[in-house]
Amino acid sequence: MSAPRRAPGDLLVHLRRARDHADRHYAEPLTLDALAAVAGLSKYHFQRLFTSTYGVSPAAHLSRRRVERAQDLLRATNLTVTEVCHAVGFTSLGSFSSRFREVVGESPSEFQRRWAAKGAPYIPGCFVFMWGLAEKSEPERASRKEQPRRSGAARTLPSLEE
Repeated sequence: MSAPRRAPGDLLVHLRRARDHADRHYAEPLTLDALAAVAGLSKYHFQRLFTSTYGVSPAAHLSRRRVERAQDLLRATNLTVTEVCHAVGFTSLGSFSSRFREVVGESPSEFQRRWAAKGAPYIPGCFVFMWGLAEKSEPERASRKEQPRRSGAARTLPSLEE
């Protein structure tokens, strides 16, 4: 059995670009075609190289990233599991819950209850959506961009990592 192959150095930068794109745009509906286009490769070649280089498929990487972000939101906000599911890019609550359990080892509700029991302060859900801490769909973003900003309103966002 041979060791997993890595992408050649000249292609690694393209794979990183696609992986970084997936990490930044995890809440959007991303397809293999779209990620391959970011990398500048055919989708079949991209799939093979990504999987051999990172040890997981692009879909599995994106799914894991979404679950990691969902963990942040479940820990730090008072959003419902359904709201978190849609905020991180899943379209099905069932798929989200089963993938969450597979990655984390407990259901999203159990995870949220366990963190709530620790007494961590929540960020109100309305604040999360208003300040863009949870992703919104494209039509919502477009309508928000059209609204004028209030003068003198400085935007300093709290970190969810703290």
